[in-house]
Amino acid sequence: MILPIVVYGDPILRKVAAQIDSNYEDLNVLIKNMFDTMYSAKGVGLAAPQIGKSIRLFIVDTEPFATDDDEESEFTPEQKKQLIAFKKVFINAKITSETGIEWKFNEGCLSIPKIREDVNRKPEIKIEYYDEHFKKHVEAYDGVIARVIQHEYDHIEGKLFTDLISPFKRKMISGKLADISKGKINPDYRIKVYKAK
Repeated sequence: MILPIVVYGDPILRKVAAQIDSNYEDLNVLIKNMFDTMYSAKGVGLAAPQIGKSIRLFIVDTEPFATDDDEESEFTPEQKKQLIAFKKVFINAKITSETGIEWKFNEGCLSIPKIREDVNRKPEIKIEYYDEHFKKHVEAYDGVIARVIQHEYDHIEGKLFTDLISPFKRKMISGKLADISKGKINPDYRIKVYKAK
């Protein structure tokens, strides 16, 4: 089932998400719905807060980076192979280290439609997490895969990529962000705009 994506302005995007256990109700259905939603919106990652659930769960599938014609020259054949093969579910994730010299990459977010900005992040990470079968993993990633994980991990920590750009750039896009929070945006996927009670 394709779910609406919560957009900028909803307080759930600013909450530190809660851990879950293997008894979380209908977890497999939720994960399937998240993949359906992400693919429908042409994303490469989606975190549970983006569909209105403040839990420490996110999914990643980097294949579109390798198959998108616009990105063709950016990646070596070996990198493309890695990107095509990378599809994972992350539950109760904790990034334990971020190392290396920060590098710039143009990021976007399904919760902030039609805004993209260059964001600096460290290139190498170590992460502990549970998969959808609640098997624990401790792994290291680098490059674009690390970046997608960092971006989704930020969501479960209540952060957005716009927090990582300069105050000047944030000011430049403040009008667009205000429009998104009021629902004055037409992405080609379903969205949910926060309405204060």
